[in-house]
Amino acid sequence: MKSVNVVGRGRVGSAIVARLAERGFELREEGAELVLLCVPDRAIAGVAAEIASGPWIAHVSGGTPLSALDPHERRFGLHPLQTFTRVRGAEQLDGAYAAVSADGLEAREVGFELARTLGLHPFELDDSLRALYHAGAVVASNFLVTLFKAAAELVGATGAPPEALIPLMRRTIENDFELTGPIERGDWQTVEAHLAAIRESYPELEPTYRALTDLTAEKVAR
Repeated sequence: MKSVNVVGRGRVGSAIVARLAERGFELREEGAELVLLCVPDRAIAGVAAEIASGPWIAHVSGGTPLSALDPHERRFGLHPLQTFTRVRGAEQLDGAYAAVSADGLEAREVGFELARTLGLHPFELDDSLRALYHAGAVVASNFLVTLFKAAAELVGATGAPPEALIPLMRRTIENDFELTGPIERGDWQTVEAHLAAIRESYPELEPTYRALTDLTAEKVAR
């Protein structure tokens, strides 16, 4: 495969276009061997329906099923398991994983080949499990942003710089998510002190802290 029509040049599409150009692919709007839809999830079905049958067609959505590519039969989904920004380029793809969902062995092979070309590590994802997979990705990425915002609010209220949390979060990842702190030690007196302080200053965060404490105690500190 040497020619690709990338439809949509947002955060993901622009990075993919840059990588394909680096790899010597011909980027064309007509007559391409593959049409790669990098459009918002809600637009995939409509755009796919307007494309003439013939070439391979794929989308890069994590949560959208392959049925959104109807009536095309030569199809697959390739979701880069990564977060993207416009201020960076193709290097955002390097070393990330990619979920490939495909209708048939040939589609799987094409999807895996494209993933490796983009610098991704492909793995197969059953299309029926896509929503569960995407939920996990959202917990890992989107909720990390939410947790940082909540933690920054608590720390910032003490006069400490919120940016001081960033090295802590990075080191937690570097340490392979090894749990430390009061829950790991079974120090419930400290946890209750946390809850009391949050209840007094940021009561809206107490249910979140309590729920995360319970989940951590159940799933991690065992």
